[in-house]
Formats: sequence, C-alpha cells, structure tokens
Amino acid sequence: MRNRWKDDEAAAIGSDDIAMRVYTSNLLGEEEDLVLHGGGNTSVKGSLTTVFGESEEVLFVKGSGWDLRTIKEAGFPPVRLNYLLKLGRLNSLSDSEMIRQLRLALLDPQAPTPSVEAILHALVPYKFVDHSHADAVVTISNTPNGAEHLKQIYGDEVLILPYIMPGFILAQQVAEATKSLDWSRLKGIVLLHHGLFTFSDDAKSSYDTMVELVTKAEEFIASNTDESSIVLSEYQWSPSDCLKLSKLRRAAGELVRGPVLLRLDNSREAVGFACRKNASNLATRGPLTPDHTIHAKAFAAIFQEDLTEDLKGFQARYIDYFNEYKTDEHQCLDTMPRYGVWQNKGLLYLAVNQKRLEIVRDITLHTIRAIQQGEALGGWQPLPKADLFEVEYWELEQAKLKSGSIRAEFEGKVAVVTGAASGIGKACVTALLAEGAVVIALDIDEQFAMDSLNSSLFAYRCDVTDTKAIQSALLQGVQRFGGIDILVSNAGNFPASQSIEKMEDENWNRSIELNMSSHMRVMRGCLPYLKEGFDPAVVIVASKNVPAPGPGAAAYSAAKAGLTQMARVAALELGADGVRINILHPNAVYDTAIWTEEVLAERAEHYGFSVEEYKTANILQSEVYSQDVAKAVVLFAGKSLAKTTGAQLPIDSGNERVI
Repeated sequence: MRNRWKDDEAAAIGSDDIAMRVYTSNLLGEEEDLVLHGGGNTSVKGSLTTVFGESEEVLFVKGSGWDLRTIKEAGFPPVRLNYLLKLGRLNSLSDSEMIRQLRLALLDPQAPTPSVEAILHALVPYKFVDHSHADAVVTISNTPNGAEHLKQIYGDEVLILPYIMPGFILAQQVAEATKSLDWSRLKGIVLLHHGLFTFSDDAKSSYDTMVELVTKAEEFIASNTDESSIVLSEYQWSPSDCLKLSKLRRAAGELVRGPVLLRLDNSREAVGFACRKNASNLATRGPLTPDHTIHAKAFAAIFQEDLTEDLKGFQARYIDYFNEYKTDEHQCLDTMPRYGVWQNKGLLYLAVNQKRLEIVRDITLHTIRAIQQGEALGGWQPLPKADLFEVEYWELEQAKLKSGSIRAEFEGKVAVVTGAASGIGKACVTALLAEGAVVIALDIDEQFAMDSLNSSLFAYRCDVTDTKAIQSALLQGVQRFGGIDILVSNAGNFPASQSIEKMEDENWNRSIELNMSSHMRVMRGCLPYLKEGFDPAVVIVASKNVPAPGPGAAAYSAAKAGLTQMARVAALELGADGVRINILHPNAVYDTAIWTEEVLAERAEHYGFSVEEYKTANILQSEVYSQDVAKAVVLFAGKSLAKTTGAQLPIDSGNERVI
C-alpha cells in the first residue's frame, strides 16, 4: 500500500486539526483498495466554544453522503462528545432512534447526519480515528481460516473481533472487548468481514498505521497466491451480443419500472472471471463486504445464452432469498440484479443511472479480484446470507425506500446525437445530459475525443456517411450503455451557394450523401436497438429550406426535403414498434459550423442585408440559437409529446414564407 503522506503538504496545514483531518481522510479516499464510494469513515476529537462562551468537547466525524476522497471540512459535523459517550452506555438503542439521537447531539443543526459509527469513534480514547474497508484485510477474513491468518499477520498488536452489524451494537461490542484492555498496546482493530480501525493522537501516526497494517495483509496475500490466481482471458463481442444486451436491458427495466443502463465489461479480468468453471458458484456466495449489498445486492445473476430467461431465474432466486429472511416490517426491494456473470464473455453491470452504474462496476471489479484471491487462500467464504440480508434490508435503508424518490425524466435513457461536436448537436448533448440521459455523441471532427471526463458522455469519432463506421460506433456505445432510446439525427453541412445551371456533380452528391443518405444509415443502424428501447424517439434535424427553399441552395434544399420525406415514411413504418419520428426545421441558427463567415456574408448580401440585419430578419426579429433547437429536441424526445409522430416543427422565430 502506497503511503501518500507528503511532509510539505502537511506543513502547510500546520496545527489545524480539522484541516489535517480532511487531508488524511482524502489520502485514504484516494486508495480504492481502502474505501469505495462513501465507504469508511474518519473522525477527530476537539472542542468548540458555544454561544454561552463555554468550551464543549466535540467529535468531528464523517457525515452521511460524503466521500473520503473528496470530503471537506463541511463533511465533518460537530457532535457533542459526552452525549455520544452517554449513548454508548445505554443497554439498547434501535438504529432509527440512534440516528435521531445523533442529530440531537449536533452543535450545528444544519450539518449532515453523523456516521452510524459515531458512537464507536467516540469510545476510542484517541484524537484521530481512521476506519477503512481495506480489500486485503476483508479478503483474508472472507476465508475459512481468516481469523487465524490475521492473528498470524498482526499478533497481539491488533484486536480481532467477530462480525457484527454496524451501528450501536458494534459500538457495544468494541466497548465490551476493550474495557479491560490497555489501548496503548493496540495498533488497530479488525472487524471480520467489515474492515480495519487505526487510531492515534497524531493524524500522521494513525494514517501511517493504516498503511502499515494494510500493507502487511497485502504482502500475506502476495506470498500465498500467485499470478494464476487472477484469471485473464479475452472475448471479442459481436453485433448479436449487443442486440442481446438491448433485449436484456428492456427486460431489466421492467423490474424497476423504468429505463436502466447496462454495461458489458469484456476487459481481460472480467472475461477471465467469467471463464472460470466455478464462476457461477463463486459469484453467488456473497460480496466482499456486507455494505456492498446496498449497492450491488447480495449475489450476482448468472447469464448464459438466453439472457432474458436467465434474468427471470435471478428474479426467482432473489424472491426466495427475501422470503427466507424477511419479517413483517420488510418491504421487498426491486428484483433487478446489479451485476451478472455472462459466462465466457464478461461481466454485466446494471443500474438506474450512470452514477450508480459506476459504483456497481467498481464494487464488482474489487469483488471478483478478492474472490479469486480468497479461493487461493483456502476458499471464498463471505458472510452467510442471513447477515447479508440484515444489511441489505437495514431499517435505515428501508426508511429511504419508503420515502420514495422522483427520477429525472431521461434518467436511465440512452441518446445518440450525430454532429455532436459543435452547434446544434453540441447543444443537444448538453441538454440531454442535463435531463439525466447518457449520450453516445458522434462527430467526424478529428479533435473529437474518444472519451470524456463526464462518464455519462461517450464521444466517438465517426463518419456518418460510412456504414461500417456507424456500425462500429453504435456497437461501442451499446456495449457501454446497453441500448438506445433516443436518436437525434443532426449531422450536416451547408454547401456554398451554387445555381442549378452551374451545379457541380461533386457538390450535389456530397450534399445528398451527408444531408440525406447518412441520416438513413444512422437510423437504420439504430433501429434494432430503438425497437427495444424505452419510449423510443427519433428527432430529425432538417431545415426551413424544406417548406421555403432559397435560390442557390438546391443541393441543400433537395437533400433536406428528401430527408424529411424519409422521416415521414419512417413514422408510418415504425409506429407499430412504438418508435416516434418527428422533424425539426430550424432556420438562421448562426452559432453552428454550417454558417461560416463566408456563407453568412454571402446569404446576407444576396438578400440585401447587413449580417446583423440578416440574423434577425424574421417575424419576431430575434436570433435563433442552437440551444433553442435543443429545447425542441428534448420536448419531442420526452413524455410531453409522447402521442406525437410524423410532425414537423419550425424553429425559426417566424418566417413569412413558411407561414
């Protein structure tokens, strides 16, 4: 385990305990092998002066909803330390009541809710407390002789305790186990199947000890396993695989009553695990840590060839699992798996939005690595299903379920946008992302990046006049998100003005190819996925030149007219499949790549206007922008016009020739 501490950074912080708490928490959070997506917690003890001028001892502990990787000072709510210690002396306390009491103990009522481990942090007699879910430590504990192995690694320097649910009862367990203990002899506490605590009156010391103890666990694993423990393999997925994904995505969405995302992971590690003969057994035993059940459920789905039937199999197993352990107080969660093993092909991740999909992916990859290491150490033996159920159906999580949540209109939906690098296309990408969709963005621009910092955006360089390029781009996008629900067919250009008398074949053919034929190719490529999509919608960006062509624009006008006619036929053909096709006719959208300075000046001169006059030469005397078109795209793709197909809508601030 790398020690990320830097003396110069620490020196710049000085003696500010809260700032130092933030610093070392961030160091822990940067290590995915220590904490993932909100896992782990840290604290520091200090004091605050009340409004009465009295000093009060306080525990600053990680608050709910914060991630150690990015936590700031605001993420450490101040809790009255003595109040927490009194809570720790109670005989019993339900988790819901504990949360209520933690909020009552806050010195700042606006602060986030303290961690469920706050009482435990208060009981530890040191200023700084660090808690991680270190993969190496938990992996070792998830083996038949895990406790013995950890004892061998740490000797008497670390207290090893059996698993117990987080919260009040865990604090009780630690208090009982340490009441006659000399804390100065301890470097840490291991909670089997859960994680590791370290502590010190010095932030660096507590952090260093965490790194030291985790490193020892990693070294133990390395010395008792070899490279063959982690199986690596390859699989080249095919178009038929992607269509199966799209059908599975549709069926999975029915289990959560809305659109979902699905990703196929065919990395060498993912495929290697899927190729293991006992993968189906290993993936259904249980997760790396019990808290992962909240994000990824207690076991995986197993897929072979008929993915939708295998999904039904998972659903039946999950209902049996729920019925075995439920009480009258439990409300069944949705029965959609969060990850699955597609035998010999890779791993599948499912979630209602991109953020959750990334969480499931990260948890799954850490889990399969731990499973294989655990097998090499004597066998993968996570907690029994009863314990996993207790965490998955924790009363605090059930309360969140019952409170309900409203999904964004496009959450879980996948959109394809062509001509996405600039102008109308770029505006459409921005608008769809803002509404919760993920976007497969295509453009021929050489600078158009293959990847983006935004995981909801898959930007792919693609020549939409090339059928093979379209197919490749769509396969990549569907592998990443699982299907297609929305197509915004926008790519095009406005050729230089040329009369029919002087029309060159090359200019005519180029316009027809890009402004009409490419749209057919893209739609044709998307249709197998759209037919399996959620309320599938196609929005065609045509032009005002269809109802009101101008002289010198024959190549462009004819292509856009042909595009419009194709879209009308598509609306007739695809209505039975539930696919809506609608057409927009923008005019005078000058913040696009189509309108170069030369073209703009030429058209203005043709009509006897200055450039500025030309931009507002419409009924409303207002300029039309790309974002105005994007708003119409969102409208046609959404629920508001769910009963509309084959429509044509001008976006032109009013054109008297069209009217």
